[in-house]
Amino acid sequence: MNLLKALAAVSSMTLLSRILGFARDTIIARVFGAGMLTDAFFVAFKIPNLLRRLFAEGAFSQAFVPILAEYKNRKGHDATRVLVSQVGTALTLALVAVAVLGILGAPWIAYISAPGFRADPQKFELTVTLLRITFPYIIFISLVALAAGVLNTWSRFSVPAFAPVLLNVAMIAAALGLAPYFDPPVLALGWGVALGGVLQLAWMLPHLAKLDMLPRPARHFDDPGVRRVLKLMAPATLGVSVAQISLLINTIFASFLATGSVSWLYYADRLMEFPTGMLGVALGTILLPSLAKHYADDSPADYSRLLDWGLRLTLLLALPSAAALAVLAVPLITTLFHYGAFTAADVTMTQRALVAYSLGLVGLILVKVLAPGFYARQNIRTPVKIALFTLVATQLMNLAFIVPLGHAGLALAIGLGACLNAGWLLHLLKKQGIYRPQPGWFGYSLRLTVAVGIMGAALFFAMGTASWWLAADFLERLLRLSLLVGGGALLYFAALGVMGFRPAQFARRAAE
Repeated sequence: MNLLKALAAVSSMTLLSRILGFARDTIIARVFGAGMLTDAFFVAFKIPNLLRRLFAEGAFSQAFVPILAEYKNRKGHDATRVLVSQVGTALTLALVAVAVLGILGAPWIAYISAPGFRADPQKFELTVTLLRITFPYIIFISLVALAAGVLNTWSRFSVPAFAPVLLNVAMIAAALGLAPYFDPPVLALGWGVALGGVLQLAWMLPHLAKLDMLPRPARHFDDPGVRRVLKLMAPATLGVSVAQISLLINTIFASFLATGSVSWLYYADRLMEFPTGMLGVALGTILLPSLAKHYADDSPADYSRLLDWGLRLTLLLALPSAAALAVLAVPLITTLFHYGAFTAADVTMTQRALVAYSLGLVGLILVKVLAPGFYARQNIRTPVKIALFTLVATQLMNLAFIVPLGHAGLALAIGLGACLNAGWLLHLLKKQGIYRPQPGWFGYSLRLTVAVGIMGAALFFAMGTASWWLAADFLERLLRLSLLVGGGALLYFAALGVMGFRPAQFARRAAE
């Protein structure tokens, strides 16, 4: 399979999910605004979502996929199926235990994750209730991650990429159809999350069955691969998910700030997740199986060239995305969220967070491409050391930025921490001889910089004033934003085309 086509397929599914995600958040903003109800829900949803990214899509996937690829390439179908069944059974038992502990310990979790909410008993109790509703989501979505690891190793990238669409559909249906039947209405969103987890798992199971990789209950966990997955998982938790841990700590800081701070950061983060998901997650998803196969086949030159391809493609797409997010912050926020209870002041506060986040977007995406360069080799210690240092540095930046910049300072610290993480990963990949840059990087970077500058300047002068965006109706905003985004993309790629870039230069096949 052509990796560029695989990236396009995964990104298109991610785009559909993100569009529905924005529709979901627009509906939440219109119905609930940015206040006590949304602060409580976003904190409650953040905890199982964080666990998903830490243990399911983060540590578990990075530990499981390289070993799965090794079994597939070296040990055959039957041994691979045994590994999948034993890992699936062990994962399910652990997840049920985690979910039970989460439900029972919801008050303590709420206190740790948002201690500032204790000053408002109603807000705190609502957060606890929502936590108990949403916590079982971790069971279903972690099993979805297991299925995704199998399907991606077999190059079935589109199937798991579509699954998040079902979560957004469930939450939209809950917000529009179930909210009037709950008191307070925001409880409906919690049940929408739980339903979304069930739907995603139900979508994946038939596709596993077609590969004859549907996990079966196992009585024993004696396969050496199971122990190796478990051994890799614990340190990989930090190595892959520093940004998510920092986001959780940011929530603690934000809970002491003005009411709405948690929600402003959430809405800005949702906009950041659009390019992060379409580029970083998609690239990491398609790179990891091929990197693991090159490592299993002892092909260091192919391994290095694949990393180089991923880095060039990341900069090609992430640099203009970061510039566009910063320049078009007000048009994006007003078009998506400025309705109903979401006020002009909320737009301004969310804009500040989004601009701060955008400064670190390239770093956030690069981490998702560079970390697999270590994990595909089953090297855990190196990225974990970097992750720990980055986590400490990010919190020191939080303390430095929160007073002068408020909630925007928390967003800035996340982005700068990600850049530090990415820079150190890249340095060590080169120092250890794992990655050797291909020729032409200076000219490549210079042309990208020129094209991004042209696009950014054009968007700045074409977007108009903030007052227009605040006063315009939805269709006017949507039409003008579409023209800006489409025109900016055309201008960027036209500038690159004049300087000699062609899509065929990025064609590359997945490792077989």
